[in-house]
Amino acid sequence: MTITVHGERELAARTGHLFAQPEREFLCAATDLNTWSRREHRMAAVGDIAERAASGLTIRKLYGPSALADEEQRLHLLALRSAGAQVRIAATGLPHETIISDRRAMILAGRTVRGEREFTATTSPILVEGVYAMFEAAWAGATPLADYLGQDLPRLDADGRALLQMLTTGLTDEAAARRMGMSLRTYRRRVADLMRLLEAESRFQAGVRAGELGLAG
Repeated sequence: MTITVHGERELAARTGHLFAQPEREFLCAATDLNTWSRREHRMAAVGDIAERAASGLTIRKLYGPSALADEEQRLHLLALRSAGAQVRIAATGLPHETIISDRRAMILAGRTVRGEREFTATTSPILVEGVYAMFEAAWAGATPLADYLGQDLPRLDADGRALLQMLTTGLTDEAAARRMGMSLRTYRRRVADLMRLLEAESRFQAGVRAGELGLAG
């Protein structure tokens, strides 16, 4: 069976039964987070992945660098990893955006026509195995998510880690500066530098970002 459909609604209606309950392995390759799931569905996806991974399903997700375009997307990918999915980032864009379920059924994302994206779904063993082999090759050359994110962040020194801890104590800037042994002006400058380093818009977000990347330990 090989069919081409237009738009996510037709895709779900005609092929949803093929991908609803994978038993062994579920693979996903996409340029960004918007290829397969809408933004409003992302949090539900995290819970679903946690349940399936706990039941023994292997879940591998491969993305291009554009999937890390903003903080929200980075945190979502980290949440997927924490839920049990294996997440890697390819160095370059992916030749095929695909979903493969149990090496039995596959969807390929195609071009956008009149505002609706084309999708080709197939259960052809030859086609599925061919794309599966390409996925494996891309996966082998990709970088685990945490390692990829860590490439862009310098290691924090002892003062930087201490500063992160201060942000989680609830102390006033004056009290935190005294505890750090620096002037209030220097403390606030260091906090601003740290937020820029972590691409955070708030001190709370800086703490979350550092914790997700293992920098606050």
